[in-house]
Amino acid sequence: MASEVDICNLALAHLGDVANVSAINPPDGSAQSVYCARFYPIARDSLLETHPWGFATKRIALALTTNSSNQWSYVYAGPTDVVNYLRVMDPNAVDDFSGTLALPNSLPGSVNAGQGLYTPQPFVVEIDSSGADVIYTNQQDAVLVYSALVTDTTKFSPLFVTTLGYLLATALAGPLIKGANGRAVAKEMMTAAMMWMGKAAGSDANQRRTNIAQSVSWMVNR
Repeated sequence: MASEVDICNLALAHLGDVANVSAINPPDGSAQSVYCARFYPIARDSLLETHPWGFATKRIALALTTNSSNQWSYVYAGPTDVVNYLRVMDPNAVDDFSGTLALPNSLPGSVNAGQGLYTPQPFVVEIDSSGADVIYTNQQDAVLVYSALVTDTTKFSPLFVTTLGYLLATALAGPLIKGANGRAVAKEMMTAAMMWMGKAAGSDANQRRTNIAQSVSWMVNR
């Protein structure tokens, strides 16, 4: 598995650099290691946010806060390691996308009984007076599915590593090459990063393929 230093040297190699950084935390003293130490976390976190990677997806039961809202029934504390909020779920949902909950006001045996409902619930994320994330929703005992900040490179997939190498090279091109040439190389690296991002995201999605059968209420009642 690639280490942080391996990924930095991969990015440098894309730029035609000698790629012999030995440490970035702390830097080994070279200009390359200083720039890698500065830009690597930014590139990693940006890539983590762009897609719900399987290796970074977490599911937790949310804890209520003492905050209140006139618009929402419940206010929960957000996790401290979140990169991207994905879904707020009913704890009894049997599927991340649709469940077998009865529609409101339906009678047992009726056409609406047991129809699938879209179970991820509406929510908003804001910051409270202390600066902490809070999640507003109407879901009781809510479960949150989110992308977490993963710093352990052994968890990264090979295609994620490849994409991250090109994305980091995009940031390194300017300070290491400079001028018009640096901007041109940065653009080239971003094009490559976008191409590999598509491959990485597609591979990741294929490993968690589900059959989505959502039936929202206005469709069921047609």
